Amino acid sequence: MKNTKELRTWLDDMNLAHPLVIAGPCSAETEEQVLKIAHELKDSDVNYFRAGIWKPRTRPGNFEGVGALGLNWLKKVKEETGMKTCTEVANAAHVKLALENDVDLLWIGARSTVSPFIMQEIADALKGTDKIVLVKNPVNPDLALWLGGIERLYTAGIKNLGAIHRGFSTYEKSKYRNIPEWQLAIEFQNRFPDLPLICDPSHITGDREMIQDVSQRALDLNFDGLMIETHFDPENAWSDAAQQVTPTKLKSIMEELKIKKTTDTDSSYRESLENLRAQINVVDDQLIDLLGKRMKTADKIGELKKDKNVAILQSRRWNEILGNMILEGKSRGLSEEFVLRMFKAIHQESINHQEKIINH
Repeated sequence: MKNTKELRTWLDDMNLAHPLVIAGPCSAETEEQVLKIAHELKDSDVNYFRAGIWKPRTRPGNFEGVGALGLNWLKKVKEETGMKTCTEVANAAHVKLALENDVDLLWIGARSTVSPFIMQEIADALKGTDKIVLVKNPVNPDLALWLGGIERLYTAGIKNLGAIHRGFSTYEKSKYRNIPEWQLAIEFQNRFPDLPLICDPSHITGDREMIQDVSQRALDLNFDGLMIETHFDPENAWSDAAQQVTPTKLKSIMEELKIKKTTDTDSSYRESLENLRAQINVVDDQLIDLLGKRMKTADKIGELKKDKNVAILQSRRWNEILGNMILEGKSRGLSEEFVLRMFKAIHQESINHQEKIINH
């Protein structure tokens, strides 16, 4: 995708005074449930009413959606409230049904994005449509896979494209349901700044109490909108109960969110910003220099281990370092999550250096 400016047209045409908002229940459960939520969201900042009607679940036996029946309910939402509608499509058959029933926006879920075969089938089924199509990031943190799925749609002639950041699965203990990996989302924006990017704080957090903070972080990072799961009775929702908010709470969240300007033309602001950025550049140069020195020391350790036939990984030593660095980081205002990720990366690079020496 060499020129992505045309992909932003659909969002610009909406001429919104606030970020794009997609909201509605995780799952369409009954016609009454869908319409009740829709009517409660009618006079709010919501631009698209969402409801999952095909629900791919990790394990069988859980509620997997009402299926095509839910498309009739989405039609009624549009008729009774005037809101545009959207739902997830996981294969070509879903696409065909959604298009036949005039769903306004389709999104492709993380489990589908992970498969190039499925993405190609969906792209072929969508060929020629002018509907808006959003692609969620794959389950694993693979930027190339995410971009590849979007490119398949673009190649099929779909121009009203966008992406949804819903976090990534991890085996590590985390306060998030799916870790946000904000740096990866930033990289996505750097590559395609004109491709609309929506944040899904519901799936990132898995916890309604955290949605406000993650939504604010997304807006601070210049995301274009939010997808927030909403239910009039979240505690008794048939799926993902813990991460859904009530329509009243959604309205409160939208009122409290602070929309940041992308920049400011005031000369004193610009001068102060450039000065602070210059200071960061100096520190960044020092960081690179220190990391280079650290790896030279790691090389010497590798030579010593090779000479004495000692294993590269010393778990006890590594755990001591990690524990100390977490404490040192906290004393300097650094989060444990950041310190862990940074030192794990440094440790892996040290191992790579030592392996080269021992194996050659």
